[in-house]
Amino acid sequence: MAAPCFLGWDFSTQQLKVIAIDEHLRVIYEDNVHFDKDLPEFKTQGGAYVHSDRLTVTSPVLMWVKALDMILEKMKSSGFNFTQVRALSGAGQQHGSVYWKKGSIQTLKNASPELPLHQLLKACFAVSNSPIWMDSSTASQCSNLEKAVGGAQRLAAITGSRAYERFTGNQIAKIYSQNPEVYAQTERISLVSSFAASLFLGAYAPIDYSDGSGMNLLQIWEKVWSASCLDACAPGLEEKLGSPVPSHSVLGSISPYYIQRYGFSPDCKVVAFTGDNPASLAGMRLQEGDIAISLGTSDTLFLWIQEPTPALEGHILCNPVDSQTFMALLCFKNGSLMRERIRDDCASGSWDEFSKALSSTVAGNNGNLGFYFDVMEITPEAVGIHRFNSDNQKVSDFPKEVEIRALIEGQFMAKRIHAEKLGYKVMPRTRILATGGASHNKKILQVLSDVFNAPVYTIDTANSACLGSAYRAIHGLVAETNVSLADVVKLAPEPRLAVTPTTGAEELYRPLLKRYAELEQKVSWP
Repeated sequence: MAAPCFLGWDFSTQQLKVIAIDEHLRVIYEDNVHFDKDLPEFKTQGGAYVHSDRLTVTSPVLMWVKALDMILEKMKSSGFNFTQVRALSGAGQQHGSVYWKKGSIQTLKNASPELPLHQLLKACFAVSNSPIWMDSSTASQCSNLEKAVGGAQRLAAITGSRAYERFTGNQIAKIYSQNPEVYAQTERISLVSSFAASLFLGAYAPIDYSDGSGMNLLQIWEKVWSASCLDACAPGLEEKLGSPVPSHSVLGSISPYYIQRYGFSPDCKVVAFTGDNPASLAGMRLQEGDIAISLGTSDTLFLWIQEPTPALEGHILCNPVDSQTFMALLCFKNGSLMRERIRDDCASGSWDEFSKALSSTVAGNNGNLGFYFDVMEITPEAVGIHRFNSDNQKVSDFPKEVEIRALIEGQFMAKRIHAEKLGYKVMPRTRILATGGASHNKKILQVLSDVFNAPVYTIDTANSACLGSAYRAIHGLVAETNVSLADVVKLAPEPRLAVTPTTGAEELYRPLLKRYAELEQKVSWP
């Protein structure tokens, strides 16, 4: 009997990835198909098409299907033993949507193992190019939706986010208004995640609570579709979406197609797929009170929250590993490019010089505070460089080392302020998990640790969505017995402790955080 293993899939923007892990959570196989490179016939750039209006961005559905055919054939020819797979789960880029044509369920159910899926399903989609998360062509649909429910804050209170152009409800509304006949031909609308799960299930897979929270349609507290949001988007939508399910649900056994074509076991279970951000939360193994910070081109915060307070910024989603709690996402556009520019201007382009400047200045920067936004920031809506001395007077410049500390302290204070606005609380057992380029710099991490008054650990997240999906596959098999994901992944490698907060940091930063929040109002757009 072959040792059991579990598959995690990631249908991301530029590639399809798969990871297999054994019962000890060791990665025993990984592979990927890169859309532009491996499927040149679709002529995508970065896995997508940017249309002539520069606002509409789509990806061809059959490219995703063909990528799955391709990767399974690669696994087969490498001698991968499919009989050992006990369960699989996966992730999809968030917000994207797939429109199944009437009658497609039969094609899916009765797929002939003689043919690849992309040939079998080529006539199954009412919309051949799916809108994806990079699309920003639905401004009018967003304002209609907010109006229909009583404003942006009201929509956030119901669905966890104000109306966003990339969110699925607004994309569906656009398709309904521009192509009512296409909408009428559609019998099921899937997210990229539930579409991918449907391919494995041989039936329409339900949308899970967590990815469903990125649509502007789900009541995140009651975990049911909001009638007022559905009605504002398109008629008869509830039927086309199906009922949402908990993210740890076992949806059923794998379709006979895979048993006959690849040798999967008939007992292999399909666990609900979710969005890539929720799957990453699982892959990073966040626990209650934890915060993960990805310090990249843009900086992203993942928070585990018990009692969220949805706001006009950020997103509250149902937690993919614990349906009773929530996760929040906050994105800051001015991330590493801003840090690199100040490094070039103030530290001769050297990270060593930059770190020395952080070491030579005192925590709190003698009350000097700064806001650094080269591009229009999302959180808060503001742009430009704004410097304030300890008397809250605007000044035109800082000495170089003061500038460097003001940038780093400011970036992290903003993150703490906005996280707390969404209901996040730093707890005694809080860990900050840092990843991305700047997480290799100990001096930057020390400021992060001091501002949040919590220890900072570093983690490797190269494949966090994929790995999180494999962990979730294992968890799905035992979730009904009240076993937590944390119990299931105890054997995974622990994050590495990088720095702990300096004594007295909390007292020092408390008044500064208050000042920073007040000044932020001043520099923000009205």
